[in-house]
Amino acid sequence: MTEDHSLVYIVDDDQDIRTSLTRALRQRGFEVEAYDSAASFLASCDGSHVACLVLDYGMPEVNGLELQADLNARGWPLGVVFITGHGGVRESVQAMKGGAIDFLEKPFRQSELVDRIRAALDYAASRQADSATHNAFRQRLARLTEREAEIVNQVLARPAEATSKEIAAALGISPRTVDHHRARILEKLAVKSLVELVKLASNLDDGGRKG
Repeated sequence: MTEDHSLVYIVDDDQDIRTSLTRALRQRGFEVEAYDSAASFLASCDGSHVACLVLDYGMPEVNGLELQADLNARGWPLGVVFITGHGGVRESVQAMKGGAIDFLEKPFRQSELVDRIRAALDYAASRQADSATHNAFRQRLARLTEREAEIVNQVLARPAEATSKEIAAALGISPRTVDHHRARILEKLAVKSLVELVKLASNLDDGGRKG
């Protein structure tokens, strides 16, 4: 990931920190937007951009961990790097469990922050790519017929028992009919095997399945 056209959001209630980081990162070629609170950030951004969020932990009203949880719930493609002057082990563990790239204590070296920002941008790009793949898969699932969806649900419910004979018995149809539908399912879902189908579906929540 290069700095060119790489977007970095800074959310910190300390104006001096916002100013110094904005200046330093812009000098390195990053595009930077700075906000003084979680509320101002959420009011100005819509989550459509792949970006790194440099996030202060100890903000009033909504702290960094609370904003991180909100962004995770929204599914925004952001890589988060926490910065803090007074965070402890418990807070850093919680941040990392929430998907943060790192939890840096102030003062930190600019080179260290830049390294973490690059990693966060790579992570955000990967999240967006995964999201696009999952959305496309959901759309293909939605185009299955009712019978095809029933067979897919049988496969996903019991992958180890997904033979045509077992699915046919469960649905009250012939194994040959199951074979015919399975071929059409693989074609419609653009997957090469049931193993690939199960792997893709395992990354979706229950709402992504038809039936």
